Amino acid sequence: MNLPAGLHHEATPRLPLAALGVLVLVTLIGVAAVRLTGMGGSADLPAPALQARSLHFDDLPGGGIAVRDADTGQLIDTVAPGTNGFLRSAVRGLVRDRKRQQIGPQPPFRLVARNDGRLTLEDPSTGRRIDLEAFGPTNAGVFVRLLPAPPRTTP
Repeated sequence: MNLPAGLHHEATPRLPLAALGVLVLVTLIGVAAVRLTGMGGSADLPAPALQARSLHFDDLPGGGIAVRDADTGQLIDTVAPGTNGFLRSAVRGLVRDRKRQQIGPQPPFRLVARNDGRLTLEDPSTGRRIDLEAFGPTNAGVFVRLLPAPPRTTP
C-alpha cells in the first residue's frame, strides 16, 4: 500500500497482544475451574440455630398484619397499619419473590436466631434469606420479639 509522504505504516506489536490474549485465556480457565470444582471458594454455611419459628404474615383489613406461629396458628403479634416499615418491607420482598415463582402464601417463612449472633428471615419455598442483623439492632429487634421465649430453667 502506498502511503502519502511523511506517513509511516507501523506494524502492530504482536508479542504484547499475544501475551495479553494468553493472560485472558488463563484467567478464564482458572475462574471456570474454581466455579466448577468449588475449590478455593468460600462456603457460606449458616451457623447452627439456637431458636427458630415458622411464621405466617397475614394481611388484615385496614392495612394491619397478623403474625402467626405457623405450627400452632397462635397469634404472636399484630402490626398496626402504617407502622413498622422494616418488617413490612422485608416480608414484602420475600412475598414478591414468591409471586414471581407462582408460590402462594401457604408455605411458612422461617425466623432463625443462630449461635453466631445472626438473625435470618428465610423463605424455604424460594431459598431466599435476609440477614436481619445487617440492618442494625433496632430493625433486627423487631423480629427478635417474634421468636419463641427461651426455655426457663429452674435452679
